[in-house]
Amino acid sequence: MSTRATGWRNLLPNLLLLIAIVVMLFPFVWMIMMSLKTQVQNTAAVPLWFFTPTWENYRNVIERNNFLQFTKNSMIVALSATLIGMVLGLPAAYAIARFKQRGLSLWILISRIIPYITFLLPLFLVFTKLNLIGSYTALIISHLIITLPLIVWITIAFFEDIPTDLEEAALVDGSSRVGAFVRIILPLVAPGIVTAGILAMIFSWNQFLFSLILGGPNTKTVPVAVFNFLSYGSQDYGAIAAAAVLITLPIILLSLTVQKYIVKGLTAGGVKG
Repeated sequence: MSTRATGWRNLLPNLLLLIAIVVMLFPFVWMIMMSLKTQVQNTAAVPLWFFTPTWENYRNVIERNNFLQFTKNSMIVALSATLIGMVLGLPAAYAIARFKQRGLSLWILISRIIPYITFLLPLFLVFTKLNLIGSYTALIISHLIITLPLIVWITIAFFEDIPTDLEEAALVDGSSRVGAFVRIILPLVAPGIVTAGILAMIFSWNQFLFSLILGGPNTKTVPVAVFNFLSYGSQDYGAIAAAAVLITLPIILLSLTVQKYIVKGLTAGGVKG
């Protein structure tokens, strides 16, 4: 009887988990199905669940719309913004954690929750004066607004967990503070660095607003490229879905590859003591 009661108690959580998984995965599965249908099938009055897949939408996106160039642009911007954010953000997070700069950490949090559109007009005016509109430089600097606060905020908790005794021992042995930071502290917070880097790159990769306003024809990123598939006259739903799949695929593969580091990093940064 107790076994049966335990089974019923486990049924509800498992059922809720299954419902949550279906709700989260259904849009992505439907997007993949749309990318493999023709325009006629996608606009049919009754949705088609069984059909002959076609790769024409993917060929159209890759061959006719220079999608590989857009992907390259997104990779350059996201990687550059993430790496520069690491170089600037890790020392900043370390200083905030070591010297208990609670006020600075509060401002970092505020900068994370301010809508990005707030920064858009000042950036546009400055970059216009500097003739940087449409350049990689403008996009990378603007994306630092996304990556830098995120990296600092995530890694503060990891630096706070490192005992000061390790750093003091390195200083006694003749190491400089910078040397102790690079050789002792950074390897110990590697899970946090990986977590912050992956999340920062994902947010930068998916950023649409800055790329739309500050980018140009030669620096167009993939979210903007997908947006350009929309028109007032007609929408090629299959091509839009195929482009969306191609945008999502690199991030999914990256997340699956490093998921254990992300989980380890998030749990390590969230547990004290």
